[in-house]
Amino acid sequence: MKLKTLTVTEVNEYLKKTIDNNFILNNILLKGEISNFKLHSKGNIYFSLKDKESKINCIMFKSDAVNLNFIPKDGMDVEVKGRISIYFQDGSLKLYCSSMREIGLGELFEEFNALKKELEREGVFDTFFKRKIPKHPKRVGVVTSPTGAAIRDIITIIKRRSKGIDIVLYPSLVQGVDAPKTIIEGINYFNKRNSVDVIIIGRGGGSIEELWAFNDRDLAYEIFNSKIPIISAVGHETDFSISDYASDLRAATTSAAAEIVSAGIEELNIKLDHYRKILYKNITDDIKYKKEALDSLNKILKSNNPEKLLSNEKSILEQLNHRMNTKIYSLVEENKEKVSKLNHILMMLNPLNVLSRGYSIILDEGNDILNSVEELEKKDNITIFMKDGNINMDIKIKDKEKRNG
Repeated sequence: MKLKTLTVTEVNEYLKKTIDNNFILNNILLKGEISNFKLHSKGNIYFSLKDKESKINCIMFKSDAVNLNFIPKDGMDVEVKGRISIYFQDGSLKLYCSSMREIGLGELFEEFNALKKELEREGVFDTFFKRKIPKHPKRVGVVTSPTGAAIRDIITIIKRRSKGIDIVLYPSLVQGVDAPKTIIEGINYFNKRNSVDVIIIGRGGGSIEELWAFNDRDLAYEIFNSKIPIISAVGHETDFSISDYASDLRAATTSAAAEIVSAGIEELNIKLDHYRKILYKNITDDIKYKKEALDSLNKILKSNNPEKLLSNEKSILEQLNHRMNTKIYSLVEENKEKVSKLNHILMMLNPLNVLSRGYSIILDEGNDILNSVEELEKKDNITIFMKDGNINMDIKIKDKEKRNG
């Protein structure tokens, strides 16, 4: 019997019809552990459902996902109701979920949390022991698969951003039972030779099983005891491993780790220009401040110049001297005028001045003025003052005549 040659499309169509018409597969209740969980921007949910032996890819459309009363996440044990079918375009088997119920955390997730809590109590994750990542390392050690996308991304980014950095690769396994041992050997290799400034350990994304090598207790201890700073870059941004917590710095991806250790020339030029502007501003402000201070001191010096002070004092002294002389002259002239007036009055009132008009003054022996005949006594001695002199004489009065007026 000659077999009919079928096309891929025909095979997929046959498988799809067979599975879709199977009563059990068309209405199935399945339990397992969630891994590779992703929430699409359109609201659809993509994940894998697995047990210890196998896994199946699953999808839940937005119309069913909105009815969930919890948020699914990796490591969670769930019970899913749906139908199994073939995705016609690539022939892959998928479980199309209509409902989901949480039944507990997965074994691997429980193991991860238990180890994390234990190491945390021991201080392995303590920030006090974290080593500082050098800003401009000259040599970078990388412990990862030599054939994976991670090492290609690291080399491409570092060489593009900073060509002067040497990259030293220690090839290791990144998944499987023996992977932790080879990663530990890589860290130990670089520490013994002290030949690099920083170490990157990591790999690209994957399921929790594929990333499990980085959840090893001995690897966490090796990272903690490393003398060289270590950056852990395991999986994608949403993936967290024990190595991430134990390392000195976690990078979301291996590309991010490469950017951390390689300061780009453009970035350095921007920083240099920024610091140059700050330096110029500080120097300019300092010069301006010092100039203002100098100008202020110069003004104070000029205002307190001894020559200027002496000149000012001399000018004040001259003004005071002029005012004093003016005042003295004014007082002298004023007093001279007063003296002249008083002298004139005195001259007018001086009894001697009447002698020049033909009068005389008679004084008795006591120099008292006699102005009547009655005041004369017999044999009195009198002095008569006249214009051109005075005479002493004794007189006798026989008759006296009173005059009126």
